[in-house]
Amino acid sequence: MTALFFPIAALLIDILIMIMFFSKENIVNKETKIYSYLLIVNFIECIFNVFGITYVNLHGDLEIFSLLQKIDMVMMIMWACLMFFYVYNVSGFKKKADLVKKISFITASILSFFALILPCNPIIKGELINSSGLSPDCAYIAIAIFALCIIMCVITSVIRNKKNIKNKKYFPLYALILLAILGLFLRSIVPSVIFEPFVMGYVILMMYHTIENPDVKMLEEVKIAKEQAEKANHAKTDFLSSMSHEIRTPLNAIVGFSQALMEEDIPESAKEEAKDIMSASETLLELVNSILDISKIEANKIEIIEKEYNFKEMFDDLVSLTKARMGEKPLDFNVYYDNTIPPVLYGDNVRVKQIILNLLTNSVKYTKQGYIDFKVSSFKQNGVCRLIISVEDSGIGIKKENIDRLFKKFERFDEKNTTVEGTGLGLAITQRLVELMRGKIVVQSIHGKGSKFTFIVDQKIVEGKTSLEPVVEQKSNVKVDLTTKRILLVDDNNLNIKVASRLLSTYKMQIDTCLSGFECIDKINAGEKYDLILLDDMMPKMSGVETLQKLKEMESFNIPTVALTANAIAGMKEKYLADGFDDYLSKPIEKPELNRVIEKFLNK
Repeated sequence: MTALFFPIAALLIDILIMIMFFSKENIVNKETKIYSYLLIVNFIECIFNVFGITYVNLHGDLEIFSLLQKIDMVMMIMWACLMFFYVYNVSGFKKKADLVKKISFITASILSFFALILPCNPIIKGELINSSGLSPDCAYIAIAIFALCIIMCVITSVIRNKKNIKNKKYFPLYALILLAILGLFLRSIVPSVIFEPFVMGYVILMMYHTIENPDVKMLEEVKIAKEQAEKANHAKTDFLSSMSHEIRTPLNAIVGFSQALMEEDIPESAKEEAKDIMSASETLLELVNSILDISKIEANKIEIIEKEYNFKEMFDDLVSLTKARMGEKPLDFNVYYDNTIPPVLYGDNVRVKQIILNLLTNSVKYTKQGYIDFKVSSFKQNGVCRLIISVEDSGIGIKKENIDRLFKKFERFDEKNTTVEGTGLGLAITQRLVELMRGKIVVQSIHGKGSKFTFIVDQKIVEGKTSLEPVVEQKSNVKVDLTTKRILLVDDNNLNIKVASRLLSTYKMQIDTCLSGFECIDKINAGEKYDLILLDDMMPKMSGVETLQKLKEMESFNIPTVALTANAIAGMKEKYLADGFDDYLSKPIEKPELNRVIEKFLNK
């Protein structure tokens, strides 16, 4: 009964695979279709093998066994044909695929026909069960042709693309070749062993793990999960947009009136209080910007914008900002600058400054007394200046087990210290920005003694330049006389109109206002002439974008229109410019930005 061992094993393998394959809904494509035929043919072949051997052992009816042998040969020929077409398909040959398919099945049909009509004489010698006649020779010829075709197919595919040799879809083929050699070797030693069904079954098992056959139900679940994630992401973006707008609107009033107060002739004590209000507003705005920044990074909307800049000027600016943040804290602020750094570098100075400022701000926050060391050294090679920037302090330090969590969003390790401001986003943003610039940041810290952050980034050296052209900016305290100019403010919030009117009053221009897009359109239709329109976007019933579209439908309309909005999330400026606005101002209104717009459109 040794002849039954491998056919029974093959049959069990086939049953297992059929349960796994047909019990779930499968993707219908050429590959899975051919595979299903291979599986069915192999299953039928195994049944005839097991049934034929069992029958002849129990009853010795050679005529029935002869018929079963012929059917077994036909199944082997069909399996060989399907296997060849499968390999042809996964090899990426698309040309003449239908022709190859027809030729393959015609050849298989002819060989099957001869296998059925030619004589097959069973031979039984002890446990050895074999057959003589022409039909077995036809089967060997079919297998030989099949093997030759597959080898030619693989060789051609590998020649066309050498990477194909490592394609996992060829692994079953390699297994087929090795097992066929092993089968011949076993047959030569133990002639009673029938190894062919097991070879075919094992190859089918390997193919199950290489075919592109994802579970349809799982795909549907993944699709639903993806849709839900996209909806959640849109909801998050909408929330951030709304939050930005709602927070920036009152901030606009606080910052705007504080700026106006500081320009008035008021007592110094009142100016100091206005300055404190400005400082608190800037802190609140930083918190909002941090949340928006992490949103931009997660949405892959932050780009590294490189340009020429003076690192020494940026260094001096950072030192001044840090000293201002330290205020009355009893800290020694030690600075070191490498004078060999080239005067002009090329990179994203805005993001470099943001990273360093985040590190310095953290040191100031978490260091009550002692020192803060700010050092910049460099290494230059092949036109690149590697900046090595470190910020070291004698602050509270970080526990060893918390260092790995340091750059995660919303993580803070000083919950007991409720006086420290922040969202826990600063270092998460810092790390992501470092990664975007292909830099590196490392942390060394001893809890209770202090921390050291080292940031390394490469910047290109601008050869032959010792300085940058000075940028002429309109200073915020310059009062431009524009008495002949008219400006229209459109905003649904009276407080915003008051703030903008107060800031614009220093230019002595004529200011007109309205509370909706409808009023704005009515004024233009009535023939009112303006030199500039500052238009809010997020207004009820008719948004600023819709208002501008209506205005641009008027043939005579040619007034420069600037979006004045608290909607300041990633990509908003680009969106408003694409919508037809001539420029963009975010709230709270920054006086230098307002000056830039006035200079651009009115002070020509």
